[in-house]
Amino acid sequence: MRKSIIKKLFIKLSKIMGYEIIDQNDFTSPTLDKELNQDLSILNDKSIVLPLGEVKISRKITSVLILFRTNSNVEIWDQNKKRLFEKPKVEYTLRSLNSLIKSIKFCKEKYPSIKINLIIIDDSSKDENLNKIKNLTKNTGLKIDIKNLNHDNYKKVIKSQKNEQTFSNLASLLYCFEIAKENTEDLVFFVEDDYLHFEPMMEEMIASYERISSQISKDIFMCPSDYPYLYMNNQKTNVLIGNKRHWRTVGKTLCTFMTCKQFIEKYWDNFHKNCLDRHDPFEKYINELYQKEICVSPLKSLSVHFTNVNSSYGLSPFIDYKKLWKESE
Repeated sequence: MRKSIIKKLFIKLSKIMGYEIIDQNDFTSPTLDKELNQDLSILNDKSIVLPLGEVKISRKITSVLILFRTNSNVEIWDQNKKRLFEKPKVEYTLRSLNSLIKSIKFCKEKYPSIKINLIIIDDSSKDENLNKIKNLTKNTGLKIDIKNLNHDNYKKVIKSQKNEQTFSNLASLLYCFEIAKENTEDLVFFVEDDYLHFEPMMEEMIASYERISSQISKDIFMCPSDYPYLYMNNQKTNVLIGNKRHWRTVGKTLCTFMTCKQFIEKYWDNFHKNCLDRHDPFEKYINELYQKEICVSPLKSLSVHFTNVNSSYGLSPFIDYKKLWKESE
Protein backbone atom coordinates (compact mmCIF):
# COMPACT_ATOMS: atom_id res chain seq x y z
CA MET A 1 0.00 0.00 0.00
CA ARG A 2 2.77 2.43 0.96
CA LYS A 3 4.73 1.63 -2.20
CA SER A 4 1.61 2.19 -4.30
CA ILE A 5 1.02 5.63 -2.75
CA ILE A 6 4.66 6.63 -3.24
CA LYS A 7 4.52 5.46 -6.85
CA LYS A 8 1.39 7.51 -7.55
CA LEU A 9 2.94 10.61 -5.97
CA PHE A 10 6.11 10.10 -8.00
CA ILE A 11 4.11 9.80 -11.23
CA LYS A 12 2.12 12.92 -10.39
CA LEU A 13 5.27 14.88 -9.55
CA SER A 14 6.93 13.73 -12.79
CA LYS A 15 3.95 14.97 -14.79
CA ILE A 16 4.07 18.37 -13.09
CA MET A 17 7.79 18.66 -13.83
CA GLY A 18 7.28 17.67 -17.47
CA TYR A 19 9.06 14.31 -17.30
CA GLU A 20 7.86 11.00 -18.71
CA ILE A 21 8.35 7.68 -16.93
CA ILE A 22 9.03 4.39 -18.69
CA ASP A 23 8.06 1.22 -16.83
CA GLN A 24 9.91 -1.50 -18.73
CA ASN A 25 8.52 -4.16 -16.41
CA ASP A 26 5.00 -3.93 -17.81
CA PHE A 27 5.96 -2.02 -21.01
CA THR A 28 3.97 1.13 -20.21
CA SER A 29 4.43 4.82 -19.57
CA PRO A 30 2.51 5.70 -16.37
CA THR A 31 2.81 9.45 -16.99
CA LEU A 32 1.37 9.16 -20.51
CA ASP A 33 -1.04 6.38 -19.53
CA LYS A 34 -0.05 4.44 -22.66
CA GLU A 35 1.62 1.21 -23.62
CA LEU A 36 5.07 1.68 -25.12
CA ASN A 37 4.02 0.32 -28.51
CA GLN A 38 1.51 3.17 -28.85
CA ASP A 39 2.27 6.64 -30.19
CA LEU A 40 3.94 8.41 -27.28
CA SER A 41 4.52 11.75 -29.00
CA ILE A 42 2.41 14.87 -28.44
CA LEU A 43 2.09 17.19 -31.44
CA ASN A 44 3.75 20.60 -30.95
CA ASP A 45 4.97 19.55 -27.52
CA LYS A 46 7.29 16.56 -27.50
CA SER A 47 8.42 13.76 -29.80
CA ILE A 48 9.22 10.47 -28.07
CA VAL A 49 10.94 7.58 -29.82
CA LEU A 50 12.12 4.52 -27.89
CA PRO A 51 14.86 4.10 -26.83
CA LEU A 52 16.09 7.58 -27.83
CA GLY A 53 13.91 9.47 -25.41
CA GLU A 54 12.25 12.82 -25.85
CA VAL A 55 12.77 15.78 -28.16
CA LYS A 56 11.12 19.01 -27.03
CA ILE A 57 9.30 20.58 -29.97
CA SER A 58 10.50 24.11 -30.59
CA ARG A 59 9.38 24.22 -34.26
CA LYS A 60 5.61 24.01 -33.86
CA ILE A 61 3.39 23.48 -36.92
CA THR A 62 0.05 25.23 -37.33
CA SER A 63 -0.99 24.68 -40.95
CA VAL A 64 -0.18 22.98 -44.26
CA LEU A 65 -1.14 24.31 -47.69
CA ILE A 66 -1.18 21.47 -50.25
CA LEU A 67 -0.84 22.41 -53.92
CA PHE A 68 -1.77 19.47 -56.15
CA ARG A 69 -0.84 19.90 -59.83
CA THR A 70 -2.93 17.95 -62.34
CA ASN A 71 -2.63 17.31 -66.06
CA SER A 72 -4.85 14.36 -66.89
CA ASN A 73 -4.14 14.55 -70.63
CA VAL A 74 -0.36 13.97 -70.82
CA GLU A 75 0.59 10.32 -70.31
CA ILE A 76 4.24 10.80 -69.27
CA TRP A 77 5.82 14.21 -69.78
CA ASP A 78 9.01 14.17 -71.85
CA GLN A 79 8.78 10.39 -72.49
CA ASN A 80 7.08 7.93 -74.84
CA LYS A 81 7.01 5.10 -72.28
CA LYS A 82 3.96 3.74 -70.49
CA ARG A 83 3.45 3.77 -66.73
CA LEU A 84 3.23 0.74 -64.48
CA PHE A 85 -0.15 -0.99 -65.13
CA GLU A 86 -0.42 0.95 -68.44
CA LYS A 87 -3.66 2.82 -67.68
CA PRO A 88 -4.77 6.20 -69.09
CA LYS A 89 -3.19 9.15 -67.28
CA VAL A 90 -6.47 10.27 -65.72
CA GLU A 91 -6.56 6.99 -63.76
CA TYR A 92 -3.27 7.89 -62.07
CA THR A 93 -4.49 11.42 -61.38
CA LEU A 94 -7.67 10.18 -59.70
CA ARG A 95 -5.90 7.53 -57.62
CA SER A 96 -3.24 10.03 -56.63
CA LEU A 97 -5.86 12.53 -55.49
CA ASN A 98 -7.89 9.85 -53.72
CA SER A 99 -4.86 8.58 -51.80
CA LEU A 100 -3.94 12.17 -50.88
CA ILE A 101 -7.45 12.86 -49.57
CA LYS A 102 -7.35 9.64 -47.51
CA SER A 103 -4.00 10.66 -46.05
CA ILE A 104 -5.27 14.14 -45.16
CA LYS A 105 -8.32 12.67 -43.40
CA PHE A 106 -6.13 10.23 -41.48
CA CYS A 107 -3.92 13.12 -40.39
CA LYS A 108 -6.87 15.32 -39.40
CA GLU A 109 -8.20 12.57 -37.13
CA LYS A 110 -4.83 12.40 -35.39
CA TYR A 111 -4.05 16.12 -35.41
CA PRO A 112 -7.36 18.06 -35.60
CA SER A 113 -5.66 21.31 -34.61
CA ILE A 114 -3.56 21.40 -37.79
CA LYS A 115 -5.18 23.49 -40.52
CA ILE A 116 -4.89 21.71 -43.88
CA ASN A 117 -6.05 23.34 -47.13
CA LEU A 118 -5.88 21.61 -50.52
CA ILE A 119 -5.75 23.55 -53.78
CA ILE A 120 -5.88 21.65 -57.08
CA ILE A 121 -4.16 23.42 -59.97
CA ASP A 122 -5.54 21.89 -63.14
CA ASP A 123 -3.84 22.26 -66.51
CA SER A 124 -6.32 21.94 -69.36
CA SER A 125 -8.05 18.70 -68.35
CA LYS A 126 -10.87 17.61 -70.62
CA ASP A 127 -14.31 18.36 -69.19
CA GLU A 128 -14.93 14.66 -68.64
CA ASN A 129 -11.73 14.29 -66.60
CA LEU A 130 -12.21 17.53 -64.71
CA ASN A 131 -15.70 16.44 -63.67
CA LYS A 132 -14.25 13.20 -62.29
CA ILE A 133 -11.74 15.24 -60.29
CA LYS A 134 -14.48 17.52 -58.98
CA ASN A 135 -16.69 14.58 -58.00
CA LEU A 136 -13.84 13.06 -56.04
CA THR A 137 -13.55 16.23 -53.93
CA LYS A 138 -17.23 16.32 -52.96
CA ASN A 139 -18.43 15.33 -49.49
CA THR A 140 -14.91 14.92 -48.13
CA GLY A 141 -15.34 17.38 -45.28
CA LEU A 142 -12.07 19.01 -46.37
CA LYS A 143 -11.35 22.51 -47.64
CA ILE A 144 -10.59 21.93 -51.33
CA ASP A 145 -10.42 24.54 -54.09
CA ILE A 146 -9.79 24.04 -57.82
CA LYS A 147 -7.93 26.62 -59.90
CA ASN A 148 -7.44 26.45 -63.66
CA LEU A 149 -4.10 27.32 -65.22
CA ASN A 150 -4.20 30.17 -67.76
CA HIS A 151 -1.34 29.72 -70.23
CA ASP A 152 -1.66 33.29 -71.49
CA ASN A 153 -0.41 34.61 -68.15
CA TYR A 154 2.99 33.01 -68.74
CA LYS A 155 3.68 33.35 -72.46
CA LYS A 156 5.74 36.50 -71.91
CA VAL A 157 7.42 35.13 -68.79
CA ILE A 158 8.58 31.66 -69.80
CA LYS A 159 11.01 31.22 -72.68
CA SER A 160 9.74 29.62 -75.87
CA GLN A 161 9.89 25.83 -75.60
CA LYS A 162 10.23 23.01 -78.13
CA ASN A 163 6.79 21.64 -77.31
CA GLU A 164 3.58 22.66 -75.56
CA GLN A 165 3.94 19.99 -72.88
CA THR A 166 7.17 21.51 -71.56
CA PHE A 167 5.68 25.00 -71.50
CA SER A 168 2.61 23.70 -69.65
CA ASN A 169 4.75 21.95 -67.06
CA LEU A 170 6.80 25.09 -66.41
CA ALA A 171 3.71 27.31 -66.31
CA SER A 172 1.77 25.12 -63.87
CA LEU A 173 4.79 24.85 -61.59
CA LEU A 174 5.30 28.62 -61.60
CA TYR A 175 1.59 29.15 -60.88
CA CYS A 176 1.95 26.78 -57.91
CA PHE A 177 4.95 28.68 -56.57
CA GLU A 178 3.11 32.00 -56.95
CA ILE A 179 0.10 30.68 -55.04
CA ALA A 180 2.44 29.38 -52.33
CA LYS A 181 4.20 32.73 -52.04
CA GLU A 182 0.93 34.57 -51.51
CA ASN A 183 -1.01 32.05 -49.42
CA THR A 184 1.33 29.93 -47.33
CA GLU A 185 0.94 30.52 -43.60
CA ASP A 186 3.32 27.87 -42.29
CA LEU A 187 4.17 24.76 -44.36
CA VAL A 188 3.50 24.20 -48.06
CA PHE A 189 3.42 20.82 -49.81
CA PHE A 190 3.83 20.69 -53.60
CA VAL A 191 2.39 17.46 -55.03
CA GLU A 192 2.35 16.09 -58.58
CA ASP A 193 -0.54 13.96 -59.81
CA ASP A 194 1.30 10.69 -60.44
CA TYR A 195 2.26 9.88 -56.84
CA LEU A 196 0.25 7.39 -54.81
CA HIS A 197 0.38 8.01 -51.07
CA PHE A 198 0.20 5.69 -48.10
CA GLU A 199 -2.48 6.66 -45.59
CA PRO A 200 -0.04 7.75 -42.80
CA MET A 201 1.95 9.96 -45.21
CA MET A 202 0.68 13.36 -44.04
CA GLU A 203 0.81 12.43 -40.36
CA GLU A 204 4.38 11.16 -40.62
CA MET A 205 5.61 14.16 -42.63
CA ILE A 206 4.15 16.69 -40.19
CA ALA A 207 5.36 14.88 -37.06
CA SER A 208 8.79 14.17 -38.53
CA TYR A 209 9.14 17.73 -39.83
CA GLU A 210 8.62 19.20 -36.38
CA ARG A 211 10.91 16.63 -34.72
CA ILE A 212 13.82 17.02 -37.15
CA SER A 213 13.48 20.81 -37.37
CA SER A 214 13.40 21.06 -33.58
CA GLN A 215 16.53 18.91 -33.27
CA ILE A 216 18.60 20.92 -35.75
CA SER A 217 16.98 24.28 -34.87
CA LYS A 218 16.13 25.18 -38.47
CA ASP A 219 13.50 24.52 -41.12
CA ILE A 220 14.00 21.86 -43.76
CA PHE A 221 12.86 20.53 -47.12
CA MET A 222 11.10 17.17 -47.08
CA CYS A 223 10.30 14.74 -49.91
CA PRO A 224 7.78 11.90 -49.32
CA SER A 225 9.30 9.53 -51.89
CA ASP A 226 12.32 7.23 -51.71
CA TYR A 227 13.56 7.38 -55.32
CA PRO A 228 15.55 4.52 -56.90
CA TYR A 229 18.18 6.93 -58.29
CA LEU A 230 19.37 7.48 -54.71
CA TYR A 231 20.85 3.98 -54.74
CA MET A 232 22.60 4.08 -58.11
CA ASN A 233 25.84 5.66 -56.93
CA ASN A 234 27.92 5.87 -53.79
CA GLN A 235 26.19 9.00 -52.52
CA LYS A 236 26.97 9.96 -48.95
CA THR A 237 24.00 10.57 -46.69
CA ASN A 238 23.02 11.09 -43.07
CA VAL A 239 20.24 9.08 -41.45
CA LEU A 240 17.88 10.81 -39.03
CA ILE A 241 15.09 9.54 -36.79
CA GLY A 242 11.64 10.87 -37.60
CA ASN A 243 8.31 10.15 -35.97
CA LYS A 244 7.90 6.47 -36.90
CA ARG A 245 10.65 5.81 -39.42
CA HIS A 246 14.13 6.74 -40.55
CA TRP A 247 14.81 9.65 -42.90
CA ARG A 248 17.91 10.23 -45.02
CA THR A 249 19.43 13.48 -46.29
CA VAL A 250 19.26 13.90 -50.07
CA GLY A 251 20.63 16.37 -52.58
CA LYS A 252 17.95 16.07 -55.25
CA THR A 253 14.17 15.80 -55.54
CA LEU A 254 11.57 16.11 -58.23
CA CYS A 255 8.79 18.70 -57.88
CA THR A 256 6.96 16.92 -55.06
CA PHE A 257 8.26 18.24 -51.74
CA MET A 258 7.32 20.08 -48.55
CA THR A 259 8.92 23.18 -47.09
CA CYS A 260 8.04 26.35 -45.19
CA LYS A 261 6.84 29.88 -45.87
CA GLN A 262 10.21 31.33 -44.84
CA PHE A 263 12.10 29.32 -47.46
CA ILE A 264 9.65 30.26 -50.22
CA GLU A 265 10.32 33.92 -49.43
CA LYS A 266 14.05 33.55 -48.79
CA TYR A 267 14.76 31.56 -51.96
CA TRP A 268 12.11 33.00 -54.25
CA ASP A 269 14.67 33.71 -56.98
CA ASN A 270 15.48 30.00 -57.19
CA PHE A 271 11.82 28.96 -57.33
CA HIS A 272 11.04 31.58 -59.96
CA LYS A 273 14.15 30.95 -62.07
CA ASN A 274 13.48 27.22 -62.15
CA CYS A 275 10.28 27.85 -64.13
CA LEU A 276 11.57 30.29 -66.74
CA ASP A 277 13.13 27.64 -68.98
CA ARG A 278 13.67 23.89 -69.34
CA HIS A 279 16.82 23.05 -67.39
CA ASP A 280 18.88 19.91 -67.09
CA PRO A 281 17.89 18.58 -64.68
CA PHE A 282 14.40 20.08 -64.73
CA GLU A 283 14.66 20.88 -60.98
CA LYS A 284 18.11 22.50 -61.29
CA TYR A 285 17.50 25.62 -59.19
CA ILE A 286 15.42 23.75 -56.62
CA ASN A 287 18.18 21.20 -56.16
CA GLU A 288 20.65 24.04 -55.61
CA LEU A 289 18.79 24.83 -52.38
CA TYR A 290 19.70 21.44 -50.94
CA GLN A 291 23.32 22.52 -50.91
CA LYS A 292 22.30 25.29 -48.48
CA GLU A 293 19.47 23.66 -46.54
CA ILE A 294 18.74 20.12 -45.38
CA CYS A 295 16.38 17.99 -47.45
CA VAL A 296 15.25 14.55 -46.27
CA SER A 297 13.34 11.62 -47.75
CA PRO A 298 11.85 8.62 -45.91
CA LEU A 299 13.05 5.05 -45.47
CA LYS A 300 10.88 3.40 -46.56
CA SER A 301 8.78 5.47 -48.90
CA LEU A 302 5.59 7.31 -47.89
CA SER A 303 4.64 8.07 -51.51
CA VAL A 304 5.43 6.23 -54.72
CA HIS A 305 6.03 7.92 -58.07
CA PHE A 306 4.06 5.73 -60.49
CA THR A 307 6.09 6.06 -63.67
CA ASN A 308 7.64 3.45 -65.93
CA VAL A 309 9.02 0.42 -64.11
CA ASN A 310 12.55 1.16 -65.39
CA SER A 311 12.60 4.86 -64.47
CA SER A 312 15.31 5.86 -61.98
CA TYR A 313 12.93 8.62 -60.79
CA GLY A 314 10.00 6.28 -60.30
CA LEU A 315 9.04 3.28 -58.20
CA SER A 316 10.43 3.24 -54.68
CA PRO A 317 12.06 -0.05 -53.60
CA PHE A 318 10.46 -2.67 -51.33
CA ILE A 319 6.86 -1.56 -51.95
CA ASP A 320 3.85 -3.73 -52.78
CA TYR A 321 2.87 -1.64 -55.81
CA LYS A 322 -0.18 -3.70 -56.69
CA LYS A 323 -1.57 -3.39 -53.15
CA LEU A 324 -1.00 0.39 -53.07
CA TRP A 325 -2.59 0.72 -56.52
CA LYS A 326 -5.68 -1.16 -55.36
CA GLU A 327 -5.97 0.77 -52.08
CA SER A 328 -5.91 4.07 -54.00
CA GLU A 329 -8.79 3.12 -56.28
